[in-house]
Amino acid sequence: MIKTLAAQIKEFKKESVLTPIFMVLEVVFETLIPLMMASIIDDGVEAGNMRHIYMVGGCMIAAALGGLFCGIMGGKFGARASTGFARNLRQAMFDNIQSFSFSNLDKFSTAGLVTRLTTDVTNVQMAYQMLLRICFRAPVSMICAMSMAYFINARLASVYMVALVLLAIVLFFIIRRAMKYFQLAFPKYDELNASVQENVSAIRVVKAYVREDYETSKLKKASQAIYDIFLKAEKNVVLNMPVMQFTVYTCILLISWLGAKMIVHSELTTGELMSLMTYCMNILMSLMMVAMIFVMMSMSIASARRISEVLEEKSDLTNPDNPIYDVPNGDIEFRNVDFSYYKDESKAVLRDINLKIKAGETVGILGGTGSSKTSLVNLISRLYDVTKGSVLVGGHDVREYDMDSLRNQVAVVLQKNVLFSGTVLDNLRWGDANATEEECRRVCRLACADEFIEQMP
Repeated sequence: MIKTLAAQIKEFKKESVLTPIFMVLEVVFETLIPLMMASIIDDGVEAGNMRHIYMVGGCMIAAALGGLFCGIMGGKFGARASTGFARNLRQAMFDNIQSFSFSNLDKFSTAGLVTRLTTDVTNVQMAYQMLLRICFRAPVSMICAMSMAYFINARLASVYMVALVLLAIVLFFIIRRAMKYFQLAFPKYDELNASVQENVSAIRVVKAYVREDYETSKLKKASQAIYDIFLKAEKNVVLNMPVMQFTVYTCILLISWLGAKMIVHSELTTGELMSLMTYCMNILMSLMMVAMIFVMMSMSIASARRISEVLEEKSDLTNPDNPIYDVPNGDIEFRNVDFSYYKDESKAVLRDINLKIKAGETVGILGGTGSSKTSLVNLISRLYDVTKGSVLVGGHDVREYDMDSLRNQVAVVLQKNVLFSGTVLDNLRWGDANATEEECRRVCRLACADEFIEQMP
């Protein structure tokens, strides 16, 4: 899964590398500022040395500006990398969907594919941005702040270590419970989208049968299911902040109490105590960021799996090594054809079909609803492959042809009419992308459709 998704970073590798570098540099600048502040207090204010205050103060301003610059650049490159990654994911999924055979499409619902192209990609985009920025920043900030705290006073820094371990244990159990609910939430989006899609596409049927209330209740049910799952997840995640605040304030009280005693006994300076307080916030806020990363990652893992399912799905219809590009004539023949949608011969919808249709003949195939008339026709243009036997067009097995060439020369008029967004001319050119406007007008006259088309704006 990770390898499949990482392959879509493509031209945004540079931004993906520069983002964590700038985030680490920002942390370095931020870590130096409390040390400088301690120096100003101890060697400047208390010693009455204004020259030292100006000099170190200038260094603090430079460090702050350096951190600001690195933060801005990290945000800029992170946004570019994550949005580019999301764009590539959508494009790769859409391109792969276009290559799917009908049997591949049968594995996914339309609503499910829409959710993967929208909601799931957005979740992965946000997670990727957090991965590049916070996932590098938070651990480095924690390590740097902890190292500086031990450098200033190892005894007081041990308070942070104890708090860190206790907070990590509590956050682990909170996140573990929340992840379970997040993984259940996103498949529910498919049900919601399916309800909306069916209602909008069949709105005339809904109104004709006065089923608005039923459709409304169905949507409410799907929406309520998502609400209930996210509510359970957020009830766990919301505990992060009070636990975090309790730990921070406890550490501040302990550091203040123990630090004051050490200052009285000349074991610690006032500037060092202020630096330790600053590092306290850095350490615990970094851990909070790490916790939020895990929450976001738990939400995006389900989305990432669903995206990789589409990207890894390969069409089960492929061109032969040396395909035929021209169809000699319009002869069609079915030889001992069996066909099943489930690759299981016991569930075949067509059995032992033998049929010959000569070029120029008109043949009607009659049968009740569900008697596999459409399935039979779909085999001619190789929208599905036969389970057994062979279908010949122009004297050659359809599996010997280049699929694009075969479908360009075997016209299929589906029983369900579909109009794509665009002009009438755009829709007419689905039959031939290179057709001139005059050719399109001619076929409209032949179909007796020219009169009502001409009346359109």
